Amino acid sequence: MAHGDHGHDHDHDHHHDHAHGEQRGPHLDKGHEPGRSDEEIRLAAGAAGLGSGQGGHDHAHGGLRHRPAAGEAPRIHRASAPRRVQVGVITASDTRTDENDTSGRYLAETLQDRGHPVLHRAIVRDEPALVQEAIAAARAAGAEAVIVTGGTGISRRDSTFEAIDGLLAKRIPGFGELFRLLSFQEIGSAAMLSRATAGVTAEGLVLFAVPGSTGACRTALERLILPELGHLVREVTK
Repeated sequence: MAHGDHGHDHDHDHHHDHAHGEQRGPHLDKGHEPGRSDEEIRLAAGAAGLGSGQGGHDHAHGGLRHRPAAGEAPRIHRASAPRRVQVGVITASDTRTDENDTSGRYLAETLQDRGHPVLHRAIVRDEPALVQEAIAAARAAGAEAVIVTGGTGISRRDSTFEAIDGLLAKRIPGFGELFRLLSFQEIGSAAMLSRATAGVTAEGLVLFAVPGSTGACRTALERLILPELGHLVREVTK
């Protein structure tokens, strides 16, 4: 079942309730400091590496422990990742042509606009052998990652999943899980029919398989692939 072509992503705000009252922040040795609220003291102690039952000093180095802020490690990894990834785009479809391949065109143009050269683009029938040949051609052209759109449903002719899954040496289950979560927020329970997947071949090529609709391609590319594309290639080539 095709993913709906939605022009808007629906983000859900997560509200966190912070407990007050008996839950006090850790105080420094001399207790409450004049002119500073309990919250200010708690934040200052947390920044110094105190609290949570752990001492604030690193005895091996004689200094304060550095406690990375949430999300700091992913930001560091992304900062050292390549900003330019060479990509291939393949449309697996029995009906798409150069004239009506809106999804393949969207993927290629958006990747180019974001600074990722598209070295190979092809439209092939939804046949595992043809899809695998197109992937091999993209890799031979120098692609470090390939996005295949189409053929990820459960109909008799949908066989792209099998074609790609057979090439993967390492799977990235989180991609499909997150894609279906985002799709569920957009189209509801029909999202379970998608077999979108991703992984890495034995040769180190990063592969993505996404549904054929332009809305699904937009969700996958904007929300998942582009934010981590350089990071993924960096990890594969380490």
